[in-house]
Amino acid sequence: MDTVDLLLHPVRLRIVHALSGDRTLTTSQLCALLPDVSKATVYRHVSLLADGGLLEIEGEQRVRGAVERRYRLRRERAVIDSDAAASVPVEDHRQVFAVAMATLLAEFNAYLDRPGAAPAADLVGYRQHAMWLSRDELTALIGEMRDALVRRITNEPSPERTRYLISPILFPAEEPPAAGEEDSRARIESGS
Repeated sequence: MDTVDLLLHPVRLRIVHALSGDRTLTTSQLCALLPDVSKATVYRHVSLLADGGLLEIEGEQRVRGAVERRYRLRRERAVIDSDAAASVPVEDHRQVFAVAMATLLAEFNAYLDRPGAAPAADLVGYRQHAMWLSRDELTALIGEMRDALVRRITNEPSPERTRYLISPILFPAEEPPAAGEEDSRARIESGS
């Protein structure tokens, strides 16, 4: 199974999220982080991710007669690069987006189901903003967002840090106006 296929499953994507930030976790710890997913399902998907090379075994220890493994995400392997993304047919993007949204919804529901969940106090945000951007402006915005995320993505866990899931989603909400339509649209929007 290639990386795209491995990541095209909500449970596997949630496991990847849970191991992000150089965390090392056992399958039992992953089960605790995904309480809405059966243990058998978590174990099965951890095995698939390990067999596919996205997870590596950091260490093993005997616990009550069984071998308990600690897994680490191989971040360089858990990435869908621009070439792989470009090779996905347009129709398949529906499935990719649906998996991303199902994963996000499952993560958000798991957060809300935790005792003491406090969206306002935790600064939870899920706003959408519509913007008019040229290709150059969009490229600049993506670069600025990437720079902001990259500066913090390697933060180590600590008592004062909480792990947040950030999911930027960008897509054109409508087709650009045809040549000559810009002026009439601007007049309509300004009330002229």
